[in-house]
Amino acid sequence: MKSIFYPNWQEKVVFSTEGPQPQILVENEKLKVIIAGLEAGQKIPSHPEALAVYHFLEGTGWMTVDDEQHLVSSGAIVITPAGAKRGIEAETRLVFVATRID
Repeated sequence: MKSIFYPNWQEKVVFSTEGPQPQILVENEKLKVIIAGLEAGQKIPSHPEALAVYHFLEGTGWMTVDDEQHLVSSGAIVITPAGAKRGIEAETRLVFVATRID
C-alpha cells in the first residue's frame, strides 16, 4: 500500500440533512478508514463493530460504547473493543475519523 495524504480534511467530509454520509479514505482487507460529519442533533445508532479508533476533529457530542457515555470534542480519541456496541450523537456540527481494524 502506498502512503495517502489528505492535506485538508474539510474537503473530504460531507454533511447532509438526511444523515451521516461517511466518506471512505482507505479500505483493504485489514482496515477501513472513514471520515464522517454529523449536523447538530444527528445520530449514528448504536451498533456492534470491529476494533476501532475514533478521532474527533471538530465539534462536540456524545459517544456511547456499550453502556458508557463519553463527552467528545475536537482532539478526543475513543478506542472501542471488537464487538462493543457504539453510537454517536452530535450536539454541534461534529466531524470524526474512524479506523476499523479487522
